[in-house]
Amino acid sequence: MTTPTDSPIQLTSLNLDELNEQFETAHPIDVLKWAVANIPTGLVQASAFNVDDMVITDILYHQVNAVSPVPVLFLNTLFHFPQSLELVEKAKAAYPLNLQVYQTPDANSREEFTAKFGDALWETDVRAFHRITKIEPLNRGLEDLGAIAWITGRRRDQALTRTRLEIFELDPNNRLKINPLATWTRQDSWDYVAEHGVLYNPLHDQGYPSIGDEPLTTAVAEGEDERAGRWRGMGKTECGIHMED
Repeated sequence: MTTPTDSPIQLTSLNLDELNEQFETAHPIDVLKWAVANIPTGLVQASAFNVDDMVITDILYHQVNAVSPVPVLFLNTLFHFPQSLELVEKAKAAYPLNLQVYQTPDANSREEFTAKFGDALWETDVRAFHRITKIEPLNRGLEDLGAIAWITGRRRDQALTRTRLEIFELDPNNRLKINPLATWTRQDSWDYVAEHGVLYNPLHDQGYPSIGDEPLTTAVAEGEDERAGRWRGMGKTECGIHMED
């Protein structure tokens, strides 16, 4: 294990193959303990406040001893479900959350967005919609926050595109990308929620296992993949934050 340091770790000194082998059977708490010990500054959690993101936030704020609260980067796309925004407010009350909200600088409401980019941009050019609402704000947020590493809530069993997901990887900008729940199942996340009383979006109880933007998320029928309700009928599996598609 890399020795904890008082300054940000040098990513070039990491052997990702060894790290992934070391933590393949580790609990996410241990993954995140390693992260906060070895990356005391420049560590950020990217969160859409889905159940897996809430598990990670709970671990970061209740289970590990970070020197300072890890920033939680939330992308306000302007098109979230009301329940998602309500959960953000509840989380702010439940945790001493270092919440960092980023959005497109070109609009502050759905109405302004429509006036600027046209009606239902997600239908005419979904890639442009995601570049404007997610990819640009994420990259700007990580840059502003001085991120050298960021944490996601991805799991291998979420989709076929994620079956080979590593716990530790590098993103296209050579930041360390940490996926502490990679080896967990959805049931593992819900077991943690039940054990620790973690807040979660009520839409999860209404047929929405994965929650994105309101116009692009539908309920999932029994037996469907948990991300089947995202971009239904569009042939997409990712918004572009984790891979271009």
